[in-house]
Amino acid sequence: MRFLISANTDIGTTKKTNQDSVLVKRLHTCQGEMAFAVLCDGMGGLEKGEVASATVVRAFDQWVNTELPQLCGQELEDGKIREDWETIIMDMNRDIAEYGGRQGIRLGTTVVVLLITQTRYFALNVGDSRIYELTDSALRQLTTDHTFVGREVAMGRMTPEEAQTDTRRNVLLQCVGASEAVYPEFLFGTPVQNSVYLLCSDGFRHEISTEEMTGSLAPSKLLEQQVMYEHTDDLIELLKQRGERDNITAALVRTL
Repeated sequence: MRFLISANTDIGTTKKTNQDSVLVKRLHTCQGEMAFAVLCDGMGGLEKGEVASATVVRAFDQWVNTELPQLCGQELEDGKIREDWETIIMDMNRDIAEYGGRQGIRLGTTVVVLLITQTRYFALNVGDSRIYELTDSALRQLTTDHTFVGREVAMGRMTPEEAQTDTRRNVLLQCVGASEAVYPEFLFGTPVQNSVYLLCSDGFRHEISTEEMTGSLAPSKLLEQQVMYEHTDDLIELLKQRGERDNITAALVRTL
């Protein structure tokens, strides 16, 4: 399996800073080619959300550069990836909270992480950024939103349609740096060939439909990296035209 990757981020129409951070890269390992992506949506006082998001992205990038090569000498195990990534999240939650305390502000970040190998994917989620799996016939949300409305939908007290327009849709139940305790969601599975894995901040999904997303990002249309970038950029411009006020960020991994 081979990979194409791309990433787009936009400050949006109203905010003074872009508090999203994103990284996506192809890796050449002794176990073959892999793809890695991490995306964070920061929030905080004095526009310091970008500090939280960038700090978490750097921590996972460091893991990829230093720890993953050592792990690739043997079969990657779900439990080991979970252990390493959970440690990063706990360390970052503590460090960001301590930084905020010194600055007299409260800041935090969502995070979604995805590692795709030749035979398995490993994913992590805290907050309301998302990971989707797209084929030419379907779109599947892999992650669960850690939000008030996400919990209400899961409990059957609210429909997905009601959640889209509820005024509490951005109320997070947890994020890295601003929660006393963080409970990451972990996902493990088999990657689908000829599919697209989309990581996005919540600003990317509020003002477009599932049909528009699948129509533009269908794997059969994304056969080159530049085309992936352009299609994502077109969706971002559409979101801005429709009044999306948040920062907008998306990363794509296309499996071949």
